Parts: sequence; structure tokens; C-alpha cells
Amino acid sequence: MTQHVDAVVIGGGQAGLAAGYHLRRLGIDFAVLDAGAAPGGAWQHTWDSLHLFSPAAYSSLPGRLMPPQQGETYPEAAHVVTYLTEYEQRYELPVHRPVRVTGVHRDGELLRVETDSGTWRARAVVSATGTWSRPFVPAVPGRAGFRGRQFHTVEYDRPAVFAGQKVIVVGGGNSGAQIAADLAYDADLTWVTLREPRYLADDIDGRALFDHATARRRALDEGRTDTGGVASLGDIVAVPPVREARDAGLLKAQPMFDGITATGVSWADGTTADADAIIWCTGFRPALAHLAPLGLRGPRGHIPTHGTQAIGEPRLHLLGYGDWTGPASATLIGVGRPAREAARAVAGLLR
Repeated sequence: MTQHVDAVVIGGGQAGLAAGYHLRRLGIDFAVLDAGAAPGGAWQHTWDSLHLFSPAAYSSLPGRLMPPQQGETYPEAAHVVTYLTEYEQRYELPVHRPVRVTGVHRDGELLRVETDSGTWRARAVVSATGTWSRPFVPAVPGRAGFRGRQFHTVEYDRPAVFAGQKVIVVGGGNSGAQIAADLAYDADLTWVTLREPRYLADDIDGRALFDHATARRRALDEGRTDTGGVASLGDIVAVPPVREARDAGLLKAQPMFDGITATGVSWADGTTADADAIIWCTGFRPALAHLAPLGLRGPRGHIPTHGTQAIGEPRLHLLGYGDWTGPASATLIGVGRPAREAARAVAGLLR
């Protein structure tokens, strides 16, 4: 079965919904194809204790403020799932799920979107698949021979699973710090980072991060000196659980190990540490395999863009993968502006 629309949005998480909101406002005939079985995007798969970095009012998609969660300054992931579900329903966004896109192809004046449940033809495509489905684990010598269990951030859910065990958490970003803080009270924790952890000031949350990311993008667009953006402030937002574990002396980072043994890890100076489990909080890569038929990949696996528009294929827009597709576009508060720009560009193309 082949269906025809003016635009296809691939991905029904926060970026896809923001794009859908703006496309609907512009009166464009579109469909959102989401591989998930239920609304909520990646938020429905996070660990139990995850909280947002910002209050609800500063974590909203365009058109509707996220309502506060009772008793919580920083809402839980489950609250975000509820918000995204209601957002999708409120604006009657045409989301089709579960639909997994297998490839996007040039087809004359159209783009052909092949899926596991049929073909869509469109004049424009917005790719908003995020990164959660592509966890990254570095190639560390000996990793394949480790006899314990290995997990990535995407597989972690709660500390009770690791109670009383020796656990090594690898990663000095927000996920590493939050999961280390989660485990610090129940497990024998070793936290390993590439460099000394850099905490942002305790009063900085997602509001300030968005402002800094936006200021950096503006400076770059105007040819001024790079402000460094969020990276200049630090790597870890000191949300309350992280702050409490840090202040209690439970988050003391060790330098990155040099190799993995059958029973743990080892450093170049001969120091070793036993482990029952290693949790890799080592980030993600953009989920772009569905765009491979277009042959657009550039350095570091990114597709070169001008704003959200792919330079090598102007009918394609990329949204929500990071600053290279819009300042803070991988965040709830940050994705609205590039989503609006992408929708306006699609409308211009259709005209």
C-alpha cells in the first residue's frame, strides 16, 4: 500500500511532535511515523529515578506548557510521557504507530519512505528519530572477556537490581552522574570518568543551559567569537539527587581505566578493581540508518545541514539530534524553535 502526503515526519517523540505542531498550524498535509508502540518517545524507556533538569514550565513544547508535577520541582520521566501523550491528543497529530521506517529514497520529485507496513511518498521529510536507539560503548581492550554483566544507560532501570554488588559506572556526563548517585547508597560503587567531573553551579538548570546554547548559536551565526555554550559551564547539572550524593562524599570519580579483565578493570599503574557489573554511560550516536540510501553522511556520522535542512538534499530536514540541528534541539524546551524553522522551510518548498 502506498500513501501520499505533502510531508512525512519520522519519529513521534518530542522533536517529531514539535514538528507536527508547526506543520499543522501551517495547514500542511503530513503524517508522523513512530516506531514506538505507545506515545512518549525515549522518555518511556528511561530509568526509574530520572528527573528533568528544569521545572515543568521550562520543559514545554510549543503551544502548551507542561503542567507541574505535584510535589516535584523537577518532573519525573513518567510525567513527561503523560505530557507528550496528552500533547499528541490535544493537537490531533496524525501519528501512525508502530511503524518502522527502513529507508528514505529519492523518487523523482518526491521522497519515498519505505516502512515495515507500506510505502509513503512525500514532497518533504523531517527526520526526528533522536539517538536513544543507538547507544555507544567504546572499544576498551578486554571488554569481550569480562565475565560479569555489562549494561548501557538504556538498560539501567533501578538500583535494587545491583544491591550489594560491585558496580563500575563509566561516564562523566549527566547520565553517569545520575546513575552513580542512584547506586551510591546500595552498591559498592566505582565511578570512572575521562576527566575530573565538572559540575555546573548548583543554581543552574535547563533554563540557563538553553539560554547559553542559544547565545552560542547566535554568536556563531553572526561571525562572533565562540562563547563555548553549555560546554563552557560544565558537564553535570547538579540536580538534587546528584548534589546530595556529591555532598555526602559518595561521588568520588576515578580516572578512566586502561583495560578490562575477566573479573573487573585495570589501570596502567597496576591498580585493579573487581566488578560484578559495568554500566556504560557513554552516550549515543544519531539514529540515521534510515537515511543511508540518500548518501548524505559527513564527518562523525552527521549529515551536513544549514539549520535543519540537509545541504545535499533540500527536501530533507533533521530535527532534535543536537546543536548541529538547532541550539539545544535535543531538549524539550529547545526543540520548538528549530521545529518551527523546519516547518516554515517545508511550507516554502511546497509553495
